[in-house]
Amino acid sequence: IAVAFTSKEVCFYDLLSKEEFACQYKLQGLKGTPICMDYWYDPLDANESILSFGDITGKVQAIAFTAALISLFERPASACEDGEATMTINWAELLSGCHKCCHILEHKLHQGDWVRQVTYNASLDAIISSTTSNTNSVVMAWREKSKKRLNMTSFNIAQGIHAFDYHSRLNLIATAGINNKVCLWNPYVVSKPVGVLWGHSASVIAVQFFVERKQLFSFSKDKVLRLWDIQHQLSIQRIACSFPKSQDFRCLFHFDEAHGRLFISFNNQLALLAMKSEASKRVKSHEKAVTCVLYNSILKQVISSDTGSTVSFWMIDTGQKIKQFTGCHGNAEISTMALDANETRLLTGSTDGTVKIWDFNGYCHHTLNVGQDGAVDISQILILKKKILVTGWERYDYASWKTIGRAITVFRPQNFNQFFIQPEEWKGGIQHHDDILCAAFLPPQTLVTGSYDGEIVLWNNSTENAHHVLHPDYQRLLKSKLDTKPQKLLSAGRSQPSHPMADHSTTGVRNFEIDTEGKNAVMRLCFLKARKNTAVTGGANLVSCGGSGYVRFWDIYKKQLLAEFLAHSGVGSIIMSTDKMNRYLTTGDLDGWLKIWNIEEESCLDPTEHSLLNKKNKDDSTYNVRPSEDINLDIKYKERSTCMKETQKPYYGEVIKKSFSTFRSLNIGALEELPEVNKPAFLLDPEKYFRKEPEEERPQILEAPSLFKTLKAVFDEKNLFPKEILHHERKAKQLCQEKSCEVKKNKK
Repeated sequence: IAVAFTSKEVCFYDLLSKEEFACQYKLQGLKGTPICMDYWYDPLDANESILSFGDITGKVQAIAFTAALISLFERPASACEDGEATMTINWAELLSGCHKCCHILEHKLHQGDWVRQVTYNASLDAIISSTTSNTNSVVMAWREKSKKRLNMTSFNIAQGIHAFDYHSRLNLIATAGINNKVCLWNPYVVSKPVGVLWGHSASVIAVQFFVERKQLFSFSKDKVLRLWDIQHQLSIQRIACSFPKSQDFRCLFHFDEAHGRLFISFNNQLALLAMKSEASKRVKSHEKAVTCVLYNSILKQVISSDTGSTVSFWMIDTGQKIKQFTGCHGNAEISTMALDANETRLLTGSTDGTVKIWDFNGYCHHTLNVGQDGAVDISQILILKKKILVTGWERYDYASWKTIGRAITVFRPQNFNQFFIQPEEWKGGIQHHDDILCAAFLPPQTLVTGSYDGEIVLWNNSTENAHHVLHPDYQRLLKSKLDTKPQKLLSAGRSQPSHPMADHSTTGVRNFEIDTEGKNAVMRLCFLKARKNTAVTGGANLVSCGGSGYVRFWDIYKKQLLAEFLAHSGVGSIIMSTDKMNRYLTTGDLDGWLKIWNIEEESCLDPTEHSLLNKKNKDDSTYNVRPSEDINLDIKYKERSTCMKETQKPYYGEVIKKSFSTFRSLNIGALEELPEVNKPAFLLDPEKYFRKEPEEERPQILEAPSLFKTLKAVFDEKNLFPKEILHHERKAKQLCQEKSCEVKKNKK
């Protein structure tokens, strides 16, 4: 049976009839004009089915059939005798209950708004309908068995929606918003959506779930189709349709999941998009391997390069590719990229030995000849205020009979007066014994470079002279071979007052064991710039990583290795990055694993003890930096509480204690004999400073006699007449008052 509606009636066609397009039933007498319709049947019992439709008056109506395979409506006995092929049914008949094989359900909650979509969902056992109004945008109506009236609940969505779809397994309703947003709703939570999919630039007019893959199609008014990953709420594919030319069109949207075909109608045109069989499970943004990724915070764009010498630009919020530069270095691989301080110029380094400076319109302004017309793998481009430093892998120059990779290649932008720029001399010369792989800068003048053999050289960027070398093995070897003071034992580097760098003791150590396998190779260097007071308070301000999966923390002011831990075991070299606040450190390896570490409160070992730990203890040293608590990392580490316990380790008959306090970098040794100190003046002449001052004479305060003593003295006298007694009493009273006044005066 096929069901079609017009402005006045609903027609039911028998597709298996001998007569072509034979109409079996005509339903007439509808009060409103239907504009949307849906038919559902029970796959286990097709007799149970529901036909629902909505009209322009906001009314939602449904016909529930109980014997659909036998007959949708009851035929009168005279119908067969008359031989009428089409049976006309009035809507009032259905409302009155004349047809026992079906019954009517309806509601008017949309209150005059056009019903844009209606469907019955068996999982919810409810009729879902929608309008473009911001009140009662989506209505769910269901009927309890004991009641005839429908129970209803509604979603109020800003500006309304064009369409919706329901995913029974995820229990989510997706709505196509007029406000350019696709919202995901829990059917039982109407207050706010559980997810919002951002990315469309025009109002969304259709949505449909890809049930098996838990994905969602959405189609917008500007003819842009997007495929979303529901779990991560990310757009994984974007397709822009080129037709029709007109912006005024009515769109119908249907995805045939069984055959992988998507149908989209534009007025009288029909578009078919067929899914291809996937060669792999991953969606690839580049045809060849990606070599470098940058982020432009000004334009909010991601910039990526690949081995095919292609640079692509992507919008960070939508994932849309906006432009692409091809053949930037011919057929040579782009190995690294960098942005200038203003993020208006892009620098690309290639295996052809050149660095090119581009604007974002694809114009190349300069070509820097790093390899001097020869091939060299450029590993990093470091852009400073007045210099551009380039590091790379070793290349033997037969013209000058020297290796290029061990020197810093410098370019000074103030001298960029031609298209091809030749490198200038680095005053510090060659100080590394192997290829320089990375560099980092700490204002105002500190530059560090790391090489394949594990050396980290400290430079003064202003004078371009090196002054120290750090290495994780030098400290340990110096302790075992040299008898020096503790202050020198704690130094993981060496002071270089003159050029070339030739401290004989250290040079001997360096030649003692040569790292030819890159176990200590420094692949990344990173300054912890957020830690402002490390020069005073102590602590790590430089992090390095690379060979053997180790991460190391250095104090460049005291030239010390403070701590190291095994971040990735058995994967070779690793790379890293840190956030601006230096709270978290992210490490990545060649197997594709990323790990995020909390380094805000890292506990650093005493540098002397830490450098002398054996291999077994080194493997257990991962507790020095604890992983972030909100990320489940597949790595063994001890709980932080065990770090606070005092432990002892033997070393050549001595006992070394772990220190976790702020005084871990202090040295404890024998006190030197103090010189003779002269006695202070207050000890030589104590009377001058401590003698007692004479007491001053104070006036004596006379104590007044009491009234009792005065009267007693008067009455003890003999032969006194009453007048005399009264006279003496007054005299005594006057005397007492005078004495009292005198006492008060003396007190004042």
